[in-house]
Amino acid sequence: MKQEKIRNILQKAVEERSLCRVYLGYNVYYQYYFPVLVGEKLFLGAEEDDFILNGFSILRFQDVEKVELKDDLCIKILEQEGIIESLQVPSVDLSSWREVFRSLEKMNRNIIVEKESLKKRETEFYIGRILKMGKNHVELLHFDAMGNWLDQPYRISFEEITSVKFGTRYVETFSKYLEDIPASMKKRIQVHEEVMG
Repeated sequence: MKQEKIRNILQKAVEERSLCRVYLGYNVYYQYYFPVLVGEKLFLGAEEDDFILNGFSILRFQDVEKVELKDDLCIKILEQEGIIESLQVPSVDLSSWREVFRSLEKMNRNIIVEKESLKKRETEFYIGRILKMGKNHVELLHFDAMGNWLDQPYRISFEEITSVKFGTRYVETFSKYLEDIPASMKKRIQVHEEVMG
């Protein structure tokens, strides 16, 4: 499917609050999104899973192979359950990954950054808090599966990022059970905020 057609369908979905079936090149399965913002190279969608909105994903157009508007009983159920009406559009600048991270940094919450691929060894998953942005990368304070903050931030190149997620059940629930960010890392965040402020 051509990029222009994909963009037009997503833009129509934003205007009509429609659910889309999105096929991504790095995933063998499609996913459902309510697109809420469309930029030049990126779009923001609320992920729908079994009649529940599961946070937001920012995705690249270059990874989208096909988009279809979903129009069936599920839409009527989502309307009756008040899911569509409850959808709030977050303030995120989609002009570049750098601006995305600037917007998300202001939210002061944990996020997920992914480099996805059909080849499992090429897939990367990062979860944590934004420390700072460079011209072509973001640094993320990362926590592991035990809920421990790692000593050093991960430096992730913008060109490798396929998606950024925030407000998902996984990241929000996990974040409630984390230890506080270590004092040494808090200082790094404060220094960055003062420089950016």
